[in-house]
Amino acid sequence: MLGRIAGRTEVYLAGVLIVLSVVLFILNPKFLTAENLFDVLRNNSFLGIVALGELVVLVSGGIDVSFTAIATVAQYVMGVIITKYMVESVFFAFLIPIPIGIALGAFNAFLVNRTRVHPVIITISNLNVFYGLLMVVSKGRWIYGFPGPFRDFARLKVLTLISEKGVDYGLSIFTVAWFFIAFATWVVLRYLPIGRKVYALGGNSEAARRAGFDIFRIQLFVYCYIGFLSGIAGFVHAALNQMIQPNAIVGRELDVLAAAILGGASVFGGAGSPLGVVLGVLFIAFIKNGLILMKASAYWHQVIMGLIIVLAATLSAYQQSLERKRRRWV
Repeated sequence: MLGRIAGRTEVYLAGVLIVLSVVLFILNPKFLTAENLFDVLRNNSFLGIVALGELVVLVSGGIDVSFTAIATVAQYVMGVIITKYMVESVFFAFLIPIPIGIALGAFNAFLVNRTRVHPVIITISNLNVFYGLLMVVSKGRWIYGFPGPFRDFARLKVLTLISEKGVDYGLSIFTVAWFFIAFATWVVLRYLPIGRKVYALGGNSEAARRAGFDIFRIQLFVYCYIGFLSGIAGFVHAALNQMIQPNAIVGRELDVLAAAILGGASVFGGAGSPLGVVLGVLFIAFIKNGLILMKASAYWHQVIMGLIIVLAATLSAYQQSLERKRRRWV
């Protein structure tokens, strides 16, 4: 039992996070202050939410790289509506991007299932289609000047503290939403029948077909789920930045994939957990925050992220190799 726990990716990643935190604290004591850590969690809630959606797709044996365009389209439509009609209800604003995300996710699922083309090709194509159509319609215009309640909601904290300088900080509502979604995703994957079917499809798609699983229904669920979370993430991103830039999200696909794969999700399907994804997001967030605190050049951010992605892909391939060897011995 202890050996199985110790062999989990989450345990190793948690250990790496502890070591990384100590190193960053030595380099800059500000890193481990409560104020900085709360800011890191808040600022990476968008990344954390979409990474959970990507996890579900990866577990099923698929992949989606169009989620940034889906989030952008969903938040842009929301922005147009709430600024044009000065919508005061935050709840109504929150509901706008969700069906858009689900609809675009369903479109991905339909094409993946019917064309039998690899999902990476389908979703890269749709990334360009969704984003391109948005740029044509919007002409790249930024949206800002949100209603007062929307701005107030972005500053909402579940736990508020006061710094020595008299500035309030604390646990953001967006951080709580991220962790709640992680918990809900864990429940879905571990305890609901659809979650077990997602793992079964990713573990062996041919066996899942022979067992009589409705493959399209499973694919529809996973791509709608990431579309659903992309809509929520679009709302979060708009609230955090208090403006909507059509080009602000597209381009962050590799950050999300790296976080999911670092957390134990396999690019071959059938493996991964929400806890691992949360830890993967924190690893990337800590690295980026550490570079900022050390005032490293922005170019180093790209170099480090590239190395992290290579590391994540290598670890995924290595884990798959170990799993194949283990199956031979069983």
